[in-house]
Amino acid sequence: MKLFGTDGLRGAAGVFPLDAASVRLVGRELGARLAPGGDARVVLGGDTRESTPEMIGQLAAGLAESGCRADHAGVIPTPAVAELVVALGAGAGVSVSASHNPYEDNGIKIFGPDGRKWPDSEEKKLEAALLASRPSSRGEGEAPAAPPPATDPELAERYLDLLEPRFTPSIASLAIVLDAGNGAGYRVGPEALRRAGAEVHVLNAEPDGRNINRGCGALHPGDMAQATRTRRAAFGVALDGDADRSIFSDEGGRILDGDDILWVLARDWRRRGLLPEGGVVGTVMSNYGLEAALACEGIPFHRAAVGDRNVARLMEQTGAGLGGETSGHILQPYSPSGDGILTALLIASVVAESGGAISRLATLEKTPQALRNVRTQRRVPIDGDSTLGAAVSRAEARLATRGRVFLRYSGTEPLLRILVEGPEEPEVTAIADDLERAARDAMA
Repeated sequence: MKLFGTDGLRGAAGVFPLDAASVRLVGRELGARLAPGGDARVVLGGDTRESTPEMIGQLAAGLAESGCRADHAGVIPTPAVAELVVALGAGAGVSVSASHNPYEDNGIKIFGPDGRKWPDSEEKKLEAALLASRPSSRGEGEAPAAPPPATDPELAERYLDLLEPRFTPSIASLAIVLDAGNGAGYRVGPEALRRAGAEVHVLNAEPDGRNINRGCGALHPGDMAQATRTRRAAFGVALDGDADRSIFSDEGGRILDGDDILWVLARDWRRRGLLPEGGVVGTVMSNYGLEAALACEGIPFHRAAVGDRNVARLMEQTGAGLGGETSGHILQPYSPSGDGILTALLIASVVAESGGAISRLATLEKTPQALRNVRTQRRVPIDGDSTLGAAVSRAEARLATRGRVFLRYSGTEPLLRILVEGPEEPEVTAIADDLERAARDAMA
């Protein structure tokens, strides 16, 4: 059984491995690794889910049992936790969030002293400890209630201060629509843009513990795009639940994903001499149009496996200065972790400097692409002689050298993701529909 996915622990809140006893054990195990002599510092923060305060309380209790001090930043984006670990010289940071998942889920993301995701080797050790302690019956191993420690408001202020010197010029002339997704960025997101001088129109910044990501934010950017058009804003941006992703809209309401943002930033940085020779890293899900367009600009492009950890690793190996995922998770040298708010500030800076509309910068021509998500109760083989594997082989033969088919199981949700690219949209849609039906039949 594998507990850690592509982005830490994630699952139903209150259910192993996110039950109270297991979360407390995570804090205790983390503390034991950080402070065999005691007195290490750990930054805690989380999103707006109703389960987050209790989980933070259990983490803090576990850390205290190992002699660690917990600094609680309160409701704050996941990348802010990573930033604060570095700024404060802390031994680690923990963000309690399930990112783009519904409110019933939650998760734990651990950052090392460099602000990067915890190494796979450490996750495996923690996973082994969790599996060894798994309750064998209901009620066994329950942990006492643990209220979260007091929030230190200076930590959110410190994060905002860290953002300020990382973009130029002033964006005082820009009107921006921000959809906070009722998530972790609902306060600091608008504040960061306002401090930079923007006129900010905010949507979905009234979290109630259960409305995070519900019909809003990066997963549902339609309302943001419409508001951008009707308000005649320079652009719009929608954050996901923990504000590490950002999806944009141009002034006309056209939605721009992570591929579009990589294109805009790569060309601007190349023009200004800021893009290293290693170029750009995307993922296996990145649109082929991005790869082709960057090649025409003489910018190298590399594909990593899905997950920001994999993107970051390949960036280090290739010397790339920019990386990201179609989902809107952008990695750049100004932060140890992908930061949706910082991405919005960087795009605002490019738009302000250009003096024109973002639509004139977001000129990426994409290959027709269809993406399907099939909910799964079990994982069936997707290659070889399996039923689904045969369907994949038929699809690949149909496209031959004119496109590609890619299937993978999500590392954060019980989903099979199906991607089809090709020269003609009707054909791409038909092939994706066939694969979706085959996947549902195979899992029935």
